[in-house]
Amino acid sequence: MEIVVALDFVGIDPTTGGGGSPTVWVEDELEEIIVQSLTANAALCEKIAGTEWVPGHAIGIPAHESVIRIPARMLPILKEAIERVERARLHHAAEERPEDCRTPGDA
Repeated sequence: MEIVVALDFVGIDPTTGGGGSPTVWVEDELEEIIVQSLTANAALCEKIAGTEWVPGHAIGIPAHESVIRIPARMLPILKEAIERVERARLHHAAEERPEDCRTPGDA
């Protein structure tokens, strides 16, 4: 059974024309960034799949992964998503600390 996650919308490609557009969400509980974007073309996928990027790492694109393209104009949106995930991680870490390890003023 797949877990349904609560997505927090971060932003959409600022040049969108009303069709499908690169979009970014954050899922706080899982501390993940979710991206919908343009699927890479066959030539790019072939280049990626055929290159050993890290010595000893498997070559290819696993069936459960996809290659997407993210326009540079979306960097501010991705930065915001990264900051949100970092805040979620800090919040989760603070929740996991035992009460006696918290400093005065911790939430």
